[in-house]
Amino acid sequence: MKFNLSRRGFLAGTAGMIAMHPFSVKAATNQAHLRILETTDVHVHVFPYDYYADKPSDTVGLARTASIIENIRAEASNTFLVDNGDFLQGNPLGDYMAYEKGMSEGDVHPVIAAMNTLGYEASTLGNHEFNYGLDFLMKSVETANFPVLCANVATTKGATPTEDQTLVAPYTIVEKDLTDGDGNTFPIKIGLIGFVPPQIMTWDRKNLEGNVEVRDIVETAKAYIPQMKEEGAEIIIALAHTGIGSAEWEDGMENAAIPLAAVDGIDAIMTGHSHLVFPGPDYAEWDGVDAENGLISGKPGVMAGFWGSHMGLVDLLLERDGDTWVVVDSDVEARPIYMRGEDRSITPTVESDAEVEAAAMDDHEATLEYVRRAVGETDAPLYSYFALVADDPSVQIVSNAQTWYIEQMLQGTEHADLPLLSAAAPFKAGGRGGPEYFTDVPTGPIAIKNVADLYLYPNTIRAVRITGEQVKLWLERSAGMFNQIEPGAQDQVLLNPDFPSYNFDVIDGVTYQIDLSQPMMFDRDGNVINEGTNRIVNLQYNGEPIDPAQEFIVATNNYRAGGGGHFPGADGSTIVFEGPDTNRDIIVRYIVDQGTISPSADANWSFAPMEGTTVLFDTGPAAKQYMDDVEGVTMEEAGEGPEGFARFKIDL
Repeated sequence: MKFNLSRRGFLAGTAGMIAMHPFSVKAATNQAHLRILETTDVHVHVFPYDYYADKPSDTVGLARTASIIENIRAEASNTFLVDNGDFLQGNPLGDYMAYEKGMSEGDVHPVIAAMNTLGYEASTLGNHEFNYGLDFLMKSVETANFPVLCANVATTKGATPTEDQTLVAPYTIVEKDLTDGDGNTFPIKIGLIGFVPPQIMTWDRKNLEGNVEVRDIVETAKAYIPQMKEEGAEIIIALAHTGIGSAEWEDGMENAAIPLAAVDGIDAIMTGHSHLVFPGPDYAEWDGVDAENGLISGKPGVMAGFWGSHMGLVDLLLERDGDTWVVVDSDVEARPIYMRGEDRSITPTVESDAEVEAAAMDDHEATLEYVRRAVGETDAPLYSYFALVADDPSVQIVSNAQTWYIEQMLQGTEHADLPLLSAAAPFKAGGRGGPEYFTDVPTGPIAIKNVADLYLYPNTIRAVRITGEQVKLWLERSAGMFNQIEPGAQDQVLLNPDFPSYNFDVIDGVTYQIDLSQPMMFDRDGNVINEGTNRIVNLQYNGEPIDPAQEFIVATNNYRAGGGGHFPGADGSTIVFEGPDTNRDIIVRYIVDQGTISPSADANWSFAPMEGTTVLFDTGPAAKQYMDDVEGVTMEEAGEGPEGFARFKIDL
């Protein structure tokens, strides 16, 4: 049975006309309705506020999500609120707490304070919890009034997962009273177990290496679930900060939700990490899932978007089987905090919860002061509207800062005389973020909020030593951003929607063209699918064809250098410099050092000409003011694109 609440029904519910869920209505003697509420990937978005744009936002905020909890709870006889990780990092409020204020005795982290207010039963650790180091992480979670779980991160490994000394508790068993269909109460023991992607050891090696070890998610689950059953857990819920990926298990999977849900003894799975919504069209026709009814390997599962955009609901109809409870039916929904109209307009369905905002207000206001500080000036605008079709000023400034820093750090080392390149990608380039999700910093003062806008993540600086051949393959991997284009055809769609912009690295220090008539070499997971293809053509260093055997230093970040995105030459083994500084801090220092920056792009890459060929490219409507400034690209406006984007036609 599927229960979908219409927008009219939802708004009626928020006005006090609350309809009970069918499971609560039809529950018979010895049957009970249990509703599990999930938030995931909140990323410190307590307030409905965009710190980068320095303005309120109707699409984010735990305070908004919180305001529907009361009514959601009222629709069910029994409810249970959990979080699925990535709550500690992700916006300037998180950075302010980690880098500016810190966690002193008696402090409660603002996102933890908000969660304490809402009465969470448990959370798992997400991969971004480790970005600020273990000391900050542990000080933060110690202030939680609920257990923070993770079964596959150990400070000391034993012979089996159940013999590990884990960083935090691997699981908890919560005892609750359930009210059945006749109004009688019975006890139940609900087991909760947490998981995080093993890739944290790559992504945050500086913070974790020598301090913790990780295990495979599925391996760990198979070890712990029987132990939880032995301790009396009647139903078990996996708080799995992992995405929905392949249905086939492989050791060390990052996105392991499908094989994890298949583990015997798990009754429901909370997923996240991928910043998508399940059930729903994001996973239509995906192997191993039922994207309409919210089933993963046949078990109920949910993924509640990101930044507080949705509340995930897993409704279980339970039945007494002797002295224990078993699941006999399920229903799943990801309920949004706003509605998007056909014209891309945003209509909030909820107001912000004042109590939740109050819990974090002091740190929110301090963060606003923090992000508004000026650190320098720019003599040209910094924008990312055309970052996927031409060399771009918002990427150029990141690349310039990385080069400036690494050049200093390598002085006097064995690597100092090697050619220095810099790899950087656009982080805010539309896509799932919508038509306003772009960097746009006007000429004039640059504040910290602008730097955070240029570089969204608290990555730390790295340098790798690779060959000219690996430089080409790195760029071939980046070129997966584009669909294959038929020469001579008109108005073909340029961008590959499955390719994230943060994997579109531009490498400065070389010049090159991208031949769109060629197929992509790699699939979205970095596997070679067209060996020998050559999208990257006319690749030159110092005006000469690049020598495949020549060695180069490439400035980048810890995520990329450690294997993030699966780029050739960047698997952790080629790192020659690991800096303690974040890439954001380096950009700030570079701007301070320069006083006034000139971020004009140097047009070191372009598309190879294709006579008589045009492509369509969608970007933010505000891009129109800059279209005449884009060097090397012939384009014209082509009307409106889908979902509020502006469409441009590019003549190749």
